[in-house]
Amino acid sequence: MKLCYFDDYRLGVIVGDSVADITDLGKDIPQRDARDIVVGLIEHWDAYKGRVEKAAAERRQVPLNSVRLRAPVPRPGSIICMAVNYMEDGTLPQKPHISAFHKGPSSIIGDGDTMVLPDAPATIFEGEAEIAVVIGKRATNVSLAGAMNHVFGYTCFIDGSARGLVPSTNIFFPMKSRDTFAPIGPCIVTADEIADPHDLAITLKNNGVTMQRFNTSDMAHNIPRCIEWASSIQTLESGDILATGTNHRGLNAFMDGDKIELTVEKIGTLHINVRDDLKRTWARTTRLQHKEQGGEGAHTAQLAGKYAKS
Repeated sequence: MKLCYFDDYRLGVIVGDSVADITDLGKDIPQRDARDIVVGLIEHWDAYKGRVEKAAAERRQVPLNSVRLRAPVPRPGSIICMAVNYMEDGTLPQKPHISAFHKGPSSIIGDGDTMVLPDAPATIFEGEAEIAVVIGKRATNVSLAGAMNHVFGYTCFIDGSARGLVPSTNIFFPMKSRDTFAPIGPCIVTADEIADPHDLAITLKNNGVTMQRFNTSDMAHNIPRCIEWASSIQTLESGDILATGTNHRGLNAFMDGDKIELTVEKIGTLHINVRDDLKRTWARTTRLQHKEQGGEGAHTAQLAGKYAKS
């Protein structure tokens, strides 16, 4: 099943190329506003699943291209992002230490929205293609064997990054937690629809050109291990998001006017725009291309605009 929000945060189920409105099924779920319904639905999924399936099959559906999709979890309680969690196409000599960081809920945007690059002296802005787990039920110190029982579903996730900010002793907060730096969507695909989340193709296109292409089989620490580890540090709640990391070799500069498409097999395609009022520019190369061309540092240098070095 594919759950989504659309238009004025109506809750829907995507069926083929259409969407069925099931907002009223959540009328008895405590909420501040409509953006909270999905978390309550996830938390009480066993009670609602049958009704949701019935409503999706029986109700009038409208074409998907006639609605505006929104972030499928607009206000998660927590967003945990795994750091350096891919073997980089098998090129790393050993697994990196397991690690993660937080993003704030205000980082969330949805399909068709715009990532806004801030006026900050970053050496480059990048967006990392990822698959994210949506937590289904509370997880505290869960075992490796039981970790997948806490997965409600999956969604596409882009981890926006402002690299090179100082001080280097506090890199993740100013680099990762910016408003608009966590695009998700276009929907949540429930876990029963994906037999093996560790064998999914991920592709990110920038202005129609494929920049990242990898498979989730390259994860250094798989999803059960990530949940086990994260839940040993903090309690994961229904609707929380755990992003699983990326293969860094295809990372490239995000610049003003870019149109980004992230496709995760069996989930769908997330579309976002990029806006930079400062019109900064970088070479349109990936990290791997930069390395193969003998470039200095991890990525290409800024070419023009505020903060470019002469």
